[in-house]
Amino acid sequence: MEKLKIGVICYPSLGGSGVVATELGLMMAKRGHELHYITSSVPFRLLEKHENIHFHEVTIEGYAVFKYPPYDIALANQIARVIEEKDLDLLHVHYAMPHAVSAALGKDMAGSNIGVITTLHGTDVTILGHDDSLRNTVRYGINKSTIVTAVSHSLKEDTIRLINPDKEIHTIYNFIDEKTYVPSDPGTLKEELGIKKEEKVLIHISNFRKVKNIPDVVKSFQQITQSIDTKLLLVGEGPEMENIRQLVNDLNLEEHVIFTGKRNDMAQLLAISDVMFHLSEKEAFGLVLLEAMACGVPSVATDRGGIPEVIMDGENGFIVPYGDTDAAVEKVLQLLQNDELRHSFIVNGLRTVKEKFHSANIVEQYERLYYEAAGKS
Repeated sequence: MEKLKIGVICYPSLGGSGVVATELGLMMAKRGHELHYITSSVPFRLLEKHENIHFHEVTIEGYAVFKYPPYDIALANQIARVIEEKDLDLLHVHYAMPHAVSAALGKDMAGSNIGVITTLHGTDVTILGHDDSLRNTVRYGINKSTIVTAVSHSLKEDTIRLINPDKEIHTIYNFIDEKTYVPSDPGTLKEELGIKKEEKVLIHISNFRKVKNIPDVVKSFQQITQSIDTKLLLVGEGPEMENIRQLVNDLNLEEHVIFTGKRNDMAQLLAISDVMFHLSEKEAFGLVLLEAMACGVPSVATDRGGIPEVIMDGENGFIVPYGDTDAAVEKVLQLLQNDELRHSFIVNGLRTVKEKFHSANIVEQYERLYYEAAGKS
């Protein structure tokens, strides 16, 4: 079939939406499609160069009349310019607000009728959908889209309940690059991080926002250290970083908790880990859980959002009620102290990745929607 020119609008920073947007783009580029990323900076996962991938920076001029820089307007202007100059076939925007709204405005500015696919990732619905001043804007962005997808059935249901859009919503799960996320030899990384060979390792990866509920991870970990010799890796950065550091100090856990900051060697960090510990309040999908599963690391996570669509409780990981740190501690200890149980979870998890979340299947689903949105199906 004819190869497509696709405009991609996403957040370039750390987070599941940026990861999916860039991994999907790389796979589409390898299929011969031409990708044009329209963002404020090069997405952090676009480290792999490809001749079919192009970047168009959104710059914002400072004007005294504006209290805050109007990023959404600047984005719309750049979208319009790229539509016209590159003769795009469609846009794929990640997040309804502000990206779908900017895409609708950019289309109008360009006098274009190209299709727009909007992928909902979570906070544009689960947080903004509760805000009376923003709900109508989110609904507008969704309704102005040609096709709408959500990364889990849970998020789809939340969108219908909170936003009540006119558009049908298709569920397409997130995926990972199976060449990167595989069980592997971590080399000397454990030693480099100051972790003893016999110590067990818990890992938490996030963007350190309140919704990630990291205090429960740290408090649970304190109880776990009383039963087993273990270290906790806290991977990432974000607004809650200083609060978490203070909590670690208050609980006298400085020698047991390692703050790694933002890293590019996630697969290697997972290779030295025994359990992924993820106790979020809200989670549309939980991409780090899938990454961990593909690397042979079972998770203990909360029963929120799309997490139970990734983790099958008692088969490839454990699900615990949100806020129940006693249950979280119990499940982690089961995995750390029962090698046979942990091995069965690893085997079942690798099967889940292959059968339910394989990238080839997910990319094909998006590619079909791309042709449909471009009117070339």
